[in-house]
Amino acid sequence: MCGIVGYIGKRDVAPLLLEGLQRLEYRGYDSAGIAIHANGPGRAGGLRTAKAKGRVRELEERVPARFNGTTGIAHTRWATHGAPSDENAHPHQDAEGRVAVVHNGIIDNASELRARLTAEGVVFTSETDTEVLAHLIGRSTADSLEERVREALRLVEGTYGIAVLHADFTDRIVVARNGSPVVLGIGEHEMFVASDVAALVSHTRQVITLDDGEMATLKADDYRTYTTEGSRTTASPTTVEWEAESYDMAGHDTYMHKEITEQADAVDRVLRGRIDDRFATVHLGGLNLDAREARSVRRVKILGCGSAYHAGLIGAQLVEELARIPADAEPASEFRYRNAVVDPDTLYIAVSQSGETYDTLAAVQELKRKGARVLGVVNVVGSAIARETDGGVYVHAGPEICVVSTKCFTNTAVAFALLALHLGRIRDLSVADGKRIISGLRRLPEQIGEIMKLEPEIRKVAAEYAEAKSMMFVGRVRGYPVALEASLKLKEISYIHAEAYPASELKHGPLALIEPAVPTVAVLPEDELIDKNRATLEEIKARSGRILAVAHGEQEQADHTIVVPRNEVELDPILMGIPLQLLAYHTALALGRDIDKPRNLAKSVTVE
Repeated sequence: MCGIVGYIGKRDVAPLLLEGLQRLEYRGYDSAGIAIHANGPGRAGGLRTAKAKGRVRELEERVPARFNGTTGIAHTRWATHGAPSDENAHPHQDAEGRVAVVHNGIIDNASELRARLTAEGVVFTSETDTEVLAHLIGRSTADSLEERVREALRLVEGTYGIAVLHADFTDRIVVARNGSPVVLGIGEHEMFVASDVAALVSHTRQVITLDDGEMATLKADDYRTYTTEGSRTTASPTTVEWEAESYDMAGHDTYMHKEITEQADAVDRVLRGRIDDRFATVHLGGLNLDAREARSVRRVKILGCGSAYHAGLIGAQLVEELARIPADAEPASEFRYRNAVVDPDTLYIAVSQSGETYDTLAAVQELKRKGARVLGVVNVVGSAIARETDGGVYVHAGPEICVVSTKCFTNTAVAFALLALHLGRIRDLSVADGKRIISGLRRLPEQIGEIMKLEPEIRKVAAEYAEAKSMMFVGRVRGYPVALEASLKLKEISYIHAEAYPASELKHGPLALIEPAVPTVAVLPEDELIDKNRATLEEIKARSGRILAVAHGEQEQADHTIVVPRNEVELDPILMGIPLQLLAYHTALALGRDIDKPRNLAKSVTVE
């Protein structure tokens, strides 16, 4: 992985591909490369490539003059096999340089295939699994490029999203998908391919998302889709919801800051058109779950990874509190491997910002195989999880470019509040409580705006904590998922070590870490547990620990308090996470980190 862009048409291809790669930089990567069908005297039918370790700007400097053509593919790589280097950058070629392949995913049997090819005399020039594919395609003697790619894929085990050029087939790009996204862009006498619509929207909003086990051939004036077995499939273009401007920085220094400030509008979008005041409930038409089916649910299990898992923890609490259905959340990456008991009375919910997170998608596929009912909570319309689940809720956060999630996390938590209210009103939640929650939901956008006014204060606090060698985050019940997410945010972009614990667990071991050099961030909603939470602060102060509290009023035990507006107790966690996003942001800014592209990370993890 990480980013694929391809084009076939009449325009000069190199500038288009480089622009597309720049739009995919947010996904995280360590090297980049480009391959084109070269035009010009003596170059007919030949391929030219340029590759570079580092950023797209380094690749631009490597692209030679007169690098002309109208068909090409390009890639930004996030290492899975082999360290970042020019040699390991994509595209990869066969021995004769007649084939070029870009690939997202992992070939599980690459070592076995590499050994076989080496025994047959093939000399490898990289450490990657992808180069195996280039050699397999290059050694095929099938009549069509499609069949050559198909023959290679039959030998491959693992995940892939690929785009292939061949010097003998100058009129086409062949692409294929299995577990890693591939999106076709339909233009006027030109076609595009990418791993993310962000690379396409400045040129076309008409797209087709391939399914697993599906391939496509792109020509300048035509496309066709088919299975890896060769059967034709019918795919109709859909219109991308967002304009190209949605992917721009809009005057902000970073995408993360832009996306934090967009949260009031994003929350308004997820609420819009869904509230039913007459019955004190909400309309979620995409659930495909009628009242009788909802009442038969005996348990809810929420699956996600990273921030999606943390949002799922908030969601589980909301479902238990409002719908009185036993609910819990679990990392999808663990669930898919532990041979879990799948209960027919359990409603499973898969959470993913991209809708393509591989571990979560694999969990969905396993659950579907066992006959479970699975809903999706995703941001990207038409994504794999959205298509594979029985129904679900789109969170409508808009494009999220920064690697770390902010507005999608918040909107996902709000979407769970809507789902919990919907289930609760079908079951035992009163009209009065329904109206109370709706009132709280409607206050969220304005209260998020109030929190954003605290940014100058939070910036000063962040400067005081930026030199900490480690930080502890604590919360109790409703506050604990907020502490987990805040800890993750700080780790991801500041590289400060941070741990999150339930506040009640401090005395069972972690108190040993408390000292002035290890500050504690405490999440203290003004709920029935506030006195117990204040007792935790006393324990920390007794051990000379510094405390930053996020609360609904000043905390005398804390060195600093960030005071956030109160909402309904069930919804307070949604608001309390936002100042901690700003804390992580300004801490990372004070340390000079690359906030939008933190080291070693990628935006959408589509490999195991």
